[in-house]
Amino acid sequence: MVCETWTEKLDIYLDGELPAAEARALGEHLRGCPACAAESVNRVQQKRALQAAGHRFTPDPAFRARIQQNVAARRPARWSRLWFPALAGALALLIVGALFLNVNRDRRNEQRLLSELADLHVATLASSNPVDVVSTDRHTVKPWFAGKIPFTFNLPELQDSAFTLVGGKVSYLSQSPGAELIFRVRQHQISVFIFQERALGNTRQEDAVQTALSFNVRSWSHNGLRYFVIGDASAQDLDKLSEVIKAAG
Repeated sequence: MVCETWTEKLDIYLDGELPAAEARALGEHLRGCPACAAESVNRVQQKRALQAAGHRFTPDPAFRARIQQNVAARRPARWSRLWFPALAGALALLIVGALFLNVNRDRRNEQRLLSELADLHVATLASSNPVDVVSTDRHTVKPWFAGKIPFTFNLPELQDSAFTLVGGKVSYLSQSPGAELIFRVRQHQISVFIFQERALGNTRQEDAVQTALSFNVRSWSHNGLRYFVIGDASAQDLDKLSEVIKAAG
């Protein structure tokens, strides 16, 4: 049974609107309460379903071509000089509209990816076995992924940092396999996801500082791979871990 003390706060927590102190307390509770953790995963999935329903309709990519054909078919030749400026303006608007739709589509794809990553991170927090390879040794964790994912990556040396490597597992995003690495800093757990860029489709590729649900997110691209760092740790902690991982190449 889900604890009544936290039930009413789950939605606020997942929307990122819970005060920081309460969010930390609830995060700790989720790590120790399977019922509440399962309920949080269920609510995340419901939110994703609602978001997907809201974006279910996407304009046909051939929309501009069909409009141009219709305009050309209906245009009387003798009025071409009079209508040309108006048609040129309409075409310009269509081009701008198409560019706007492309930008919005990329942003929706990015938000969809971040939502899926937040789901994966929450599922990891809620799991009694969050990793498949348990080790603080990067020389143990990295080789474990060989043959399980179609790429390789480097892990940083954490000896002089505040971060501890917990382990890793294979995760799937857009039906493509990638690495999920778990790090701990103080009482916070951070997931680092690594996927091939080409497997993620059309998303914005620049370095980004974002949020997904109640989690901070850092993302960047390097050598054909896309990295995502996500967790409820402070923005400064995510920045430091991101820099350490980038330095490892």
